[in-house]
Parts: sequence; structure tokens; C-alpha cells
Amino acid sequence: MTFVSILYGLFLLSTVILYWGIPNRRFRLGLILTASVIFYGSIQLQSLPFLLLMAWGTFALGKPLSETTPTQPTDQTKTLSNEAWRQLELRWQQRRRWLLTAGIALNVLILVGFKYAPFLFPTLGQESPVLAPWLDPYFVMPLGISFFGFECIAYLIDVFRGAPPSHNFFEFSAYKFYFPKLISGPITRFHQWFEQWQLQHPLKIEQVTDGLWLIASGAIKKGLLADNLAIFVNLCFENTQRAGSIDLQLAVIGYGLQLYLDFSGYVDMARGSALLLGWTLPENFNFPYISTSIADFWRRWHITLGSWLRNYLYFPLGGSRRGLLRTCINLMIVMLLAGLWHGSATAGMNPAGFLVWGAIHGAGLVIHRLNDVLSQRWQGLAALWRSFPGVMLAWLLTQGMVFFSWIFFRLPDLQVSGWVVRHLWGQSRDAQFLDLVYLETVGWMPEQLAIAFLGIFAAMFLAHFFCHTLKVQLNWHVKIALVPICWYAVLLFAPEDSLPYIYFDF
Repeated sequence: MTFVSILYGLFLLSTVILYWGIPNRRFRLGLILTASVIFYGSIQLQSLPFLLLMAWGTFALGKPLSETTPTQPTDQTKTLSNEAWRQLELRWQQRRRWLLTAGIALNVLILVGFKYAPFLFPTLGQESPVLAPWLDPYFVMPLGISFFGFECIAYLIDVFRGAPPSHNFFEFSAYKFYFPKLISGPITRFHQWFEQWQLQHPLKIEQVTDGLWLIASGAIKKGLLADNLAIFVNLCFENTQRAGSIDLQLAVIGYGLQLYLDFSGYVDMARGSALLLGWTLPENFNFPYISTSIADFWRRWHITLGSWLRNYLYFPLGGSRRGLLRTCINLMIVMLLAGLWHGSATAGMNPAGFLVWGAIHGAGLVIHRLNDVLSQRWQGLAALWRSFPGVMLAWLLTQGMVFFSWIFFRLPDLQVSGWVVRHLWGQSRDAQFLDLVYLETVGWMPEQLAIAFLGIFAAMFLAHFFCHTLKVQLNWHVKIALVPICWYAVLLFAPEDSLPYIYFDF
């Protein structure tokens, strides 16, 4: 069951009707958990027990992490001296730190185990004729394990820092398995989700309209645009030896657009589904391809991941408080780890390309930070970047770096991605490539495809101009009228078989 399917539409409709039809709060929570289990089980049933165990382990650690003092005063503790009591508190805080470290380490080991076990232990199970058949069906990476694990780590750190823990595993598991965000985010903190659950009010017509509109626009992004782009991109990258430089350049741009439309389309549908159930999930994209710096790009792209990396990794490393050199090192460490998070050694994937992708973004952030320091000292440089030519140059440099890095994201095998980089210029296409790819499969010539890509970029800039500059928003009457048109367009023009969401692999 995927978001872009009639089956999911029926599933969501029945869940929403039951949810709002019966006002009992415990029933509603049970319905959310049951619906989430059904949703995930329809895709990967064998991973449910393991995710449930992860959720229980995280929940169990929450209570001792929240206890900031060793015990309530008793007759025995009242007789302790101030120094003895201070020593007792220090030992208790050390115990909390060890519990937090153990919880984080366990989640990290689970992620590393599922993502990189084939890379770290290439002969795992092969030498045992008894073990190998048992491992093959069950040792599969659970869908959404990265998002699931990151939410577990965020919960443990938040509780350690003073946020109240969950006291009800029923509530906590409903949050962890909440089906709109379960597989590909957005990464949502427990306390944000739970607060909305406690303050939930009956739906208003505007919420229903906004939810349906998000689902419809997400389906347009995913089904109509991303899946059609994927046909061309896959043909080019699966036949790199036969493609010409123009084809490879178009494929790189096409993949960048496909990735954005696919992932943001998923998040739109997730947020729309959640809105129909009374929750507002955090925004995950804010026009990232209009960014004029790599730092701005990460404030707009995969916003919840960027926030997670900043709050739970960059700041604990010292952030920008320990001098320029340490700041640059921290930025590089964070992006290399982001590359490892995206990477995987399963299904024949090579993690090296994701490390290169992370290193490129880390280098971009370092250069941006150095440029900021220089701009503060030289007013002429600052004035250059504020001028119109400077803004255009900054946009071209930023997006050029971003789209170049997508090569290693899409082709993590460095031999293949290296070949593509070396042949982005000066390579002639195979004589039959034009006919087989453009004429017979895609139906558009390279020039037409390039114009279509420019049209998508222009639509992004126009949408940003109307939404953020002019503050123009569609009213609910217009949205509700456009919803069936969007769904019909997807039904009519989307590829026959909907492709899996790209971020299911991460």
C-alpha cells in the first residue's frame, strides 16, 4: 500500500471516518495504532516485531532518564551531609549519562547493523548452510528504520535535557508507528506530536480542504511529475555508456528534480493525511532550489533532518562556539555522518558515493562559513553578494554544487559516478539512443525535455513569489475545486505502475 494508490485512499477514508465518528479518546488512539500496523504490515510485515521492540526499549529508558535526582528525601537521606548528598547526585547524573549513551549507541548500532552489515561482514551467513537460509528472509532493512531510529534518539536526548517522558506505552507506540510519518518522515518529536493529541479539536472545513489539497498536490508531484521523470533518468543512468554528454547533463538535472518532487510529494501527502486526523506535521521542504547558499539550501531541504543534525549533533560537537577551525571541522563531520545516514550497503548499494555526497556538502558549508567571515571584514565582498549579479552568481554556484552532488547520490558506485563526471562534456550518444530513449519511450526530444525542466524551475520560482513575496494563498473554495482535477490528472497521465518512493531506501 503506497500513498499514490486507490487502496490507500480507501484506507485513509475509512480511518478518518472511524476516527472522528467515535469520540472516545482511547478508541481513537487504538485506531491510530491499529491502522499504522496495518499500513506498515501491508508493505513489510516481518519488520514489525523488531520496530516494536525498538519502541519499547526507547520507552523503557525514558523514565530513568527523566529522574534528575536519585530519590525523594527519606529518613536515611535526610541524615546525609551536604557533601554526601552532592556525591550521590553526581553518581546519579553519571548513571543518567550512561543510560543515554547506551540508548543512543543501541539505536546507532541497529542502524549500522541493518545498513552496513553486508559491507562490514560480507561473508555473514555464507559459510553456514543452516544459518544462511534462515537469515536471508529476515535480515532485511526495515523500511523507515533511519527515521524511526532518529526519532528514538531525539526522544532520549529531549528527556535527558528535561522534557517530560511518556508514561503510557500505548500512547508512545501510537506516536512511533503513526502511519503518515512512519516510513519517510518528516522526523517528528514526541512532545510535538503528543501535545497536539492532547489539545485536539474537531476538524474545521479549512483543515479538511488543506489536507485534501496537500494530498492532491503531493500526488501531482509524485505520480505525475517524479515518476515520469524517473523513466528518463533511469534509462540514461542504466545506459551511461551509450548516452551522450547532453543526455547525462539532462539526467543529472532530471534526477535532482525527481528526487525533490518524489520526496516532497510524499511529505505533502503525509502532512495532508495527518491533517485529516487532526495533526499538523512539521514542514520538510521550502523551495530548496531557489537557495543562494548551501547553508540556505539546508534550511529549506529536508528541514526536519537538518534540524535534527543541528540540535543533536552539530551543537553537541560545539557548533560555532569554539573558533572558526573547529566550526569548519564540525560542519564537515556532520555532513559526512549525514552521508552515512543516507548510505547503505544493502541491495548492492555502495556507501562510498554517499560519503562523497556528504563531503561535497560539507565542503560547501565550510566555504560558505569562510565567505561569511571574509564578507564581515571586506564590505566590498558583502556588497557583491547583495547585488543582483552577485545573487544570480550565488544561485548558480549553489545549485551547480547541489546538482553535481546528486550524481554520487544516484550512482553511489564511484566507478560509475566517476565515469559520468568525466563524460559530462565531450561524449557523443550512441546512434540508437536518441530513437530508443527520446522518441520511443519518453516521446520528447532533448530540446523539449530541457524546456520542460526550465518550466518546472520557473513554476517553483513563481510559486515562491506568490506564496512568500506577495503572500497570496488559494482559498479553500479554489482548493476543493482543484482537488478532483489533480487526482484525475494523476490517474490519466501517471505511469501505469507507480514507482517506490526514493527515500524508502534510506
